[in-house]
Amino acid sequence: MNTFQYEVVKINGDYADLKRIDSESDETKLVARALLPPEIKEGTRLLYEMMQYEIME
Repeated sequence: MNTFQYEVVKINGDYADLKRIDSESDETKLVARALLPPEIKEGTRLLYEMMQYEIME
């Protein structure tokens, strides 16, 4: 399984823009907030693994 690390760059209503922080890329990924932990805010770091997002400590 692939594992990716993201940072929440911007929250816009029901969606959040995520940026990969484990590789060199300036692209963002638009993800529905329903798929993300409810307590996220801008700057939160997330781990994506096994088709789930969780907050990195």
